[in-house]
Formats: sequence, C-alpha cells, structure tokens
Amino acid sequence: MFKKISAPAVSAAVLVAAAAAALSPAAASAVSAPLSSPRIAVHFDLAKGQTPENVALAPGGAAYVTFAEGRQIAEVSPKGNIRILATLPKPADGGVHTPVLGFPLTVGIVRAHDGTLYFLYATGTPDLTGVWRLRPGGEPQRIAALPADGLPNGLALDPRTRTLYVTDSVLGTIWSLPTTGGAPTAWSTAPELASTGFLGANGLKIHNGAVWATNLDKGTILRIPILRDGRAGSVRTEATGLPGIDDFAFTGHGDRLLAALNGPGEVALVQPDGGHSVVLTAADGLQNPTSIALRGDTVYVLSAAYVTAKDPGLLLAHLND
Repeated sequence: MFKKISAPAVSAAVLVAAAAAALSPAAASAVSAPLSSPRIAVHFDLAKGQTPENVALAPGGAAYVTFAEGRQIAEVSPKGNIRILATLPKPADGGVHTPVLGFPLTVGIVRAHDGTLYFLYATGTPDLTGVWRLRPGGEPQRIAALPADGLPNGLALDPRTRTLYVTDSVLGTIWSLPTTGGAPTAWSTAPELASTGFLGANGLKIHNGAVWATNLDKGTILRIPILRDGRAGSVRTEATGLPGIDDFAFTGHGDRLLAALNGPGEVALVQPDGGHSVVLTAADGLQNPTSIALRGDTVYVLSAAYVTAKDPGLLLAHLND
C-alpha cells in the first residue's frame, strides 16, 4: 500500500515510488485480453477515509473491505451499498508512530466459512497492532499482538490447518498463528521478503500447498512451500519486473494470476513462467489499485487513490477464460 502524497507528513519513499511510476514506460490505454467490460461499480468517499486496502468475498455476493485511513471494516452489497461494520479505536498518539506511513490503518482481511472476519490493524503501538477478529453480529476483538515496530499488511487463511499467515512489510517477515489467536510465530524471515527502504513483503495468498507473497519494493512474486511439518520451505522467485506490486489473485488456471500494481495504477496478468502483460490501466478507472479478488468469472479490483488522491472505488471486469 502507498500513503497518499497530499498528506502533511509524506514519506520520501512514497515520492520516489510515485516518481518512478510516472517515469515508467507507457502502458496499454485500455482493457486487454483476457479481461473485458471493465466498469466502476462503487465509488468510495475519500473525505471519509474510504481508501480500500483489501477485500474478502462472501458466497452471497457481498464483499468485505478494509478502509485503511478510516480504520474501518465495511460490507459492500452486490448492489453497491456500503455498511460500516466496525471502526477500530484510534491509538492514543494518533498513530503518528506507525512505521513508514505515520497513520493507523486497517489492512489485510480474510473471511472464514462461518462468516468470521479476520483482519490486520497497524498503529505503531503495542496495545492495538495485530490480528483482529469480527464474528457476525459481534464486536471487533484483537486475538494476537504483532510487533509495534512492524507493519502487518497482507493476510491469508489456510482453512485446512486453520492457520493465519501475515506479511510484515517493514520487518520482512511472514508470521503464522492459529485462528484461535495467541502468540505468532516468525514463519519465514527470508531475505527475499525484506524491503529496500519502503515496503517489502505485501500481498499474500495460500495456493497449491504454498504461501505466495509479493515484495512491493523489489517488484517480485515469491513462492514458499509449506512443508509437511508446517515449516517454511525454500523461497523461489516466480516473477520479477512488477513495480509497486501489492495484492494479487489466482485466476483458476494453475499458477496464472492477476496482480495489482499500486504505483503505476495497473493490473498485470502474470503467467506461470513469470511473464506478464498489463490488462487494466488508469484509462479503465484505476486509481492506485491495492487488491484483487475473483468470484467466478468476475474480477474485483479495489483502488485506494493513495497517490492520485482522486476517486477510490471498486472496478468489476469479466474474465473471459
């Protein structure tokens, strides 16, 4: 995720990232195969802090979204209606000590089969930073503390083992813990997860017996096998050359995936061999895309407008194969 450049305390790293995006080669001007029919389905309110950072889809058609700057969990109905489910408490210092970004934010979110939502909150304070849970009709509750000097960002759930995995973009770590909560374990601290000055390990998914993660600073996609005893295997870099990569989603065709490139304002289709092509751009309505999810042949892309500071929203597109 990126901090928007209009905020008073702008990280120099954000300016560098934005400048790099501006200098990158021109991308496709419109949607490309295998995507078609992109449209902005929902417009969010930037003034209310509705900067969508991550999304989890529910079987009934709803989408559960974290609004980073609003510190909120929201439900977006199939008709585009927005309902705030929870607002997280603001830290006593206002969140100014949140590493790198300087503001408190809700980040990754997943949904369990029973409707329970698990999500991350980063505040730079030990009393609030960590993994939170929201049961249907309940109140948000922190179930695991994470280091206050880190920035928990991506979240994934392995339903088979009921294990949550968390990327820390500052500490270059993937944490693991049971869905019941408790003390997290540093599952991987591989050097490939580290940042180069801004944000490292970011997006996260469980796929085909492995943990897959992105590194925003390095523009890479990483695969870490889950060994039989639950430990992390050796890291393999699956793709490179993806500047500002944030979240991603597999398309259902083996290891092919769609990746949100936050800084350039693009979505890339990444093939199993690591090759990629741009399939959505700002011309399709993207404003610093942060996360991607698929329901059948419908692609959900959330834009937070961190850098553009204009029109965050939810884009829907059709996946043709």
